Amino acid sequence: MRIGSGAGLSFPKRGSVGAVFSALAFAALALGGSADSARAAAAMARAAGTVCGKDSAAAPAMTRLQASMAQGRFVTYQPTSLQVVNGRLTHADPASIRTDLQVLRPRFDSLITYGSINGAEAIPAIAASLGFRAVIIGIWNPFDATELNAAIAAAKDNPKLVTGLSLGNEMVFSHRRTFADLAKLLEAVHAQLPTLPLATTEPFHMFYETAAAPLLERADFLLVNVHPIFEPWFRTAPDGDAAQFVANVVSKLAQSYCGPILVKETGVPTLPESSGFTEKRQASFYAELRRRLSASNERAFAYFAAFDAPWRLHDVSAVPGQPPKLEEAHWGLYDARRQPKPVVAQLPLLERQTP
Repeated sequence: MRIGSGAGLSFPKRGSVGAVFSALAFAALALGGSADSARAAAAMARAAGTVCGKDSAAAPAMTRLQASMAQGRFVTYQPTSLQVVNGRLTHADPASIRTDLQVLRPRFDSLITYGSINGAEAIPAIAASLGFRAVIIGIWNPFDATELNAAIAAAKDNPKLVTGLSLGNEMVFSHRRTFADLAKLLEAVHAQLPTLPLATTEPFHMFYETAAAPLLERADFLLVNVHPIFEPWFRTAPDGDAAQFVANVVSKLAQSYCGPILVKETGVPTLPESSGFTEKRQASFYAELRRRLSASNERAFAYFAAFDAPWRLHDVSAVPGQPPKLEEAHWGLYDARRQPKPVVAQLPLLERQTP
């Protein structure tokens, strides 16, 4: 199946939902990916009655977040030393985190993390010392008071760097919580920390559900996972089609949410080759995605992920009831020894921010 600007969307096996572009989505695609087009698409979305989660107290941090989306380069990051093997947790240590971030900093200036305890609470301060411009702190279990409070403390300690919190990763999809639960939590955290933008992360099709509306009304920005590799057509399709799929999804989401949309997870693993996953294809996919989803203050994507994680083969699967697959260990732009894959050479060096 070919995915182009005039094609219907095909959704992942994770939760198939049939849909076709409306006139609004076609218009958004036709406008391209410039900042002007992003603003125009947002204006059309508002005119169509979409929801927006806007908290005026968080406006200064939102401005910094959107500047990082438009002018910076995000990568998702979990410390290489933070591992879970057969249920046994190895904490991240500050020295290893610093080495990780020193490897990333020449080409990435913005981070999205996944947890805020077990050593990960040190990430923002170390990132600030290395001249990163933005960190979105991920909270794996935001209903755990210890982890939530650790993230809030890190945000307060690094107010010029932390531009948002992600309250959970795929919690609804994995049946750990409901959208209603998350909406109430966002309300409570907003009351405690009104100056910081809040979001949560789910596979994109989850946000199409009617039950997601209360959460969308409260989220200051949207973090979304869009994985073309789960599509039945992916293996034989051109990489341009996979990249266009991601761009189409973002335009579709803009029909129901008019705030900034940041694709948190997308990409191509580099193994196994038998499934069509190679370093060459990873590099090709991102090259196509940069052309089709140009960064702006309303729409952008993060590179997923910073480093390979072989330990994930011994972890709990992201999909309930299914064992981890080999590709889960090989999403990285760098391997487990922190050596760059070919995709990294395509990315221009970035200027270092003043701490």
